[in-house]
Amino acid sequence: MVFMRIAIVKLSALGDIVHAMIALQLIKKYHKTTSIDWFVEENYKELLEHHPEINKVHVINLKKAKYKKSIFLFFKELRRVRKLGYYDLVIDMQGLIKSAIVSKMIPSGITIGFDRFSSREGFSALFYNKRLNYGYEKNVIERNIALVEFAIGLHVNEQDIINKAPILFSSQKYLMADLSNTKKNILIIPGASNKLKCYPISNLAKLTELIDENFLIIWGNENEKMMADQIKIISPKVHICNKLSIDSLISLISQMDLVIGPDTGPTHMAWGLNIPSITLFGLTPGDRNTYITKINKIIESNSVVNPKKINKMDNSIKNISLSDIEVLIKKLLR
Repeated sequence: MVFMRIAIVKLSALGDIVHAMIALQLIKKYHKTTSIDWFVEENYKELLEHHPEINKVHVINLKKAKYKKSIFLFFKELRRVRKLGYYDLVIDMQGLIKSAIVSKMIPSGITIGFDRFSSREGFSALFYNKRLNYGYEKNVIERNIALVEFAIGLHVNEQDIINKAPILFSSQKYLMADLSNTKKNILIIPGASNKLKCYPISNLAKLTELIDENFLIIWGNENEKMMADQIKIISPKVHICNKLSIDSLISLISQMDLVIGPDTGPTHMAWGLNIPSITLFGLTPGDRNTYITKINKIIESNSVVNPKKINKMDNSIKNISLSDIEVLIKKLLR
């Protein structure tokens, strides 16, 4: 079946959107004339707006309504969605109640999502007219692809994923004087949404001393800026970037030889750009939250993690061996 207009709903967050964006090239590979629109929260529109396979990015401001505790603003957004035209197919790749409601409000022939056993918020399944059962604990990228296969009737093999083209695009090349032409450029990401996802600052600083390459650090808020400053105090050789837009961050990561960080959006962007990466996992499941390739590797703590019930007191990431990271860095930089 050919769908002329498809709407993808993936509102947030940064890493989750990156993991879903592989759907674009898979759909276009088999349905070149299909027009694809994407519904996303305001904070993440830069991830999508320069993508050549997206016809239009629709910004949804549900967070604004939530912040102001306004039912009026919430329904105002939904009414606006109703006026955006008819789609042959809507795919909710988020599986939350809010994304399911948005998906239901988009005028369409078919609305597809995960069933109640496969979503973090099972109630979301009530808003779809076709549902896929695919274990919530399974790899997130494989889940996204399975949903697209189910929705459109594709058959994706492992080589389609491994040999993917970069899925992120920036408007221009970000130029930074601290990039090296003689040493490998390694990006360190110290921060994450949950502080227990973060690898100890002292260890990150030691790491930059163990490896004779050019290290850069990014940050997104004042707390992360303090973390970056602390690393530089211990290891003056590192370069701290200015605060970057998502557009500039895409460009910067595309110029790296290696990205190292916790389970957070910018680390996952390396996978999206086919850049070597090491993702460090403690309280979240590495085999679920990252697609491992020859250049994209993970190191996990010894925690046993339940994807549906994360232990928010788990600080086991601090137990990851610095020597294990060092060995993997040298292997990836050969």
